[in-house]
Amino acid sequence: MSAPRAECVELRAQAKVNLRLEVLARETSGFHQLETLFLRLELADRVRVRRTSSSRSLDVSGVDRAGTGPVERNLAWRAATLYADEVGLTGGFSIELEKRIPTGGGLGGGSADAGAVLRALDALSARPLGTMQLTSLAISLGADVPFLTSEHACALAWGRGERMLVLRAPEARDVLLLVPSFAIGTADAYEWLAGAVEDDDHRRVRSALFDAERDLDWPRIAARATNAFEPVVRARHPEIGELVEALGALGCGPAMMSGSGSVVFGVLPADGDRAALSPDELAGLPARVIRTRTAARVEPVSPIE
Repeated sequence: MSAPRAECVELRAQAKVNLRLEVLARETSGFHQLETLFLRLELADRVRVRRTSSSRSLDVSGVDRAGTGPVERNLAWRAATLYADEVGLTGGFSIELEKRIPTGGGLGGGSADAGAVLRALDALSARPLGTMQLTSLAISLGADVPFLTSEHACALAWGRGERMLVLRAPEARDVLLLVPSFAIGTADAYEWLAGAVEDDDHRRVRSALFDAERDLDWPRIAARATNAFEPVVRARHPEIGELVEALGALGCGPAMMSGSGSVVFGVLPADGDRAALSPDELAGLPARVIRTRTAARVEPVSPIE
């Protein structure tokens, strides 16, 4: 006899950083072909999904709930309705979302929530779709969502994010996140980048050339770290450059912008001499500071009822 299905599940929707990000081409459909190295962080939103008889709801709370937008535009809600339509769900669901990941910062907060909701609803389903079908749904929600729906902590991704080479996560390190007072719209960042590419016909894209059979180490990652969006965002927001340089001065490697911005992150060295980082060393920077850690695993879905 099979165990009864859970009525409610909970999981942590982990943030990500892009340790490299190249925009390869723009399709006629408007989608962009990417190459990016994803790594999850311990920083996470908390997501709880409950089966209901018919009603459907989303409740957002937390210190970083500002900027999540109206319900119908929220990626977690869109993921839930997409899943419901795909499986022909006749019942309802209640989603509780506690935001801890800054919005509009390039840390994949909305995408992580969407991926978590897809995983949660599949865990609650009597006939789960499984990984491949969940990935197919995730593609339509954004380039970060396939990775953040997966059970991988680190991967090199191409295309719209759906093609992934799973890599062993590098040694866990502390990470400083510098969160400016402004967000960057993804559409704006792509528009700025398109203009920059038109002005520079000789822009070269470097292949990552990571070996899937070897452990990633931080010196190799730092040597290949790049973000195609960073120069065009820095040109419009010089404070991004100031934040990158401040983290570099602290010995962080890499120190760079994540995604399309605006959050800048720095990976602290492992030798321990930065463990007791003084708040004075970051005082005066035009950003909020969050300290977290890189993740070696993806948090599982946990039944709670």
